[in-house]
Amino acid sequence: MTDFATPNLPSRSFSATQDFYGSFGFTTTYVDDGWLIMTRGTLTLEFFLHTDLDPQTSWFSCCIRVDDADAMFAAFTAAGIGEDPHSRPCVHLPQTHPDGMKMGVMIDIDGTLVRVIENDK
Repeated sequence: MTDFATPNLPSRSFSATQDFYGSFGFTTTYVDDGWLIMTRGTLTLEFFLHTDLDPQTSWFSCCIRVDDADAMFAAFTAAGIGEDPHSRPCVHLPQTHPDGMKMGVMIDIDGTLVRVIENDK
């Protein structure tokens, strides 16, 4: 098996998190009273309950690396996530940086900043 990491992210409600992440292709592989695991292809995200989290002041974040950032953002926008930076959720569409790295951001319903970074080709 290849080495990998799974980000541990906050969720105010596992059912809301499942609905949100499910809307762009994640499926639940495990859930109990305190832990939720969701996957999309080779991506795995794990969630813990944090019921009093304020999405507007959350400082949680993670990076996911994908082969096609544009495809991931197409899934986000097809799920209805807009670009208003003051709302949660929202997206900041991918841009290619001067060093060649392509990255965009999705902020989820709980205020977690998810950086989507395209793998080197």
